[in-house]
Amino acid sequence: MQYRKLGRTDLDVSVICLGTMTWGEQNTEEEAHQQLDYALDQGVNFIDTAELYPVPPKEETQGRTEEYIGSWLAARGNRDKVILATKAVGKSDNTWFRGGGKISRLNADCLNAAVDDSLKRLQTDYIDLYQLHWPERSTNYFGKLGYTHVEEEDAIEIQETLEALAELVKSGKIRHVGLSNESAWGTMRYLHLAEKLGLPRMASVQNPYNLLNRSYEVGLAEVSIREECGLLAYSPLAMGMLSGKYLNGQMPEGSRFSLFTRFIRYSTETAHKITEQYVALARETGLDPSQMALAFVNSRRFVTANIIGATNLDQLKINIGSIDIDLSEDILKRIEDIHQQHPYPCP
Repeated sequence: MQYRKLGRTDLDVSVICLGTMTWGEQNTEEEAHQQLDYALDQGVNFIDTAELYPVPPKEETQGRTEEYIGSWLAARGNRDKVILATKAVGKSDNTWFRGGGKISRLNADCLNAAVDDSLKRLQTDYIDLYQLHWPERSTNYFGKLGYTHVEEEDAIEIQETLEALAELVKSGKIRHVGLSNESAWGTMRYLHLAEKLGLPRMASVQNPYNLLNRSYEVGLAEVSIREECGLLAYSPLAMGMLSGKYLNGQMPEGSRFSLFTRFIRYSTETAHKITEQYVALARETGLDPSQMALAFVNSRRFVTANIIGATNLDQLKINIGSIDIDLSEDILKRIEDIHQQHPYPCP
């Protein structure tokens, strides 16, 4: 396994981070524990979850993923062996978080309640990296393009959110903070206020990044490198599309696209056409398509960690094994050639 610094913190996190959003929906508690055991044995020390999970979000399952991680930590007694990251939902019309009845906001009351609930489910007394799952304000995330500015928006100010996080750091409940689904402006604003006011500095940005969606490179990659606020790349296989399992009309039983019709971001006609080329390149060069796609993400300088996910151990072994793949200059050039044909098929 390889390790990289998490921002400017003293934490060394594994380049392969274990994503967990299927646990409690597509995976049982026993399967979750098996994945955790295997990943830890392979040197993975970084686990990412969220109060929202599992996905798709539902009131009856919300928080179950954190509960599965908590029961594993309690059973194994190995909290000191892992770096645990979770997230607080952004502004949402769903009122069933944190006891229900309120709209979720990124203010002190909501964040305090969210942290306390996560700590209880995770059966721990501290969280290593606490992330804001999506911005409070209206901006581009979850695939939205074409920025439309909203004047006089009812949004919690970034400074207020940072001050609330500062109190949580001071209390010892969280160690470090991070962003998710954030823009270049938002990231720089958080970093500026942290420096100006002596507030906690964002250590990372968790955004989508894969061969079908390299939009992070446009503005945020430079921020990540220059500001030492690296990318935690989610959906590195484009929700499984880049494995090739959905090509030629295939729809594997139990796969995400077969179970949930809401996941259309990476299942367009264009996505299929571009994926065919990446899969063909992998097979021509003797690589597993999933490992080639993941190795590309691993190799990017602005990436701190690659958040892989799996619904079975075979997938998990392949995904973690990508850390041992070094892509040649020729393969990287051919990947770039495919990318130039249609740079952002799935933003």
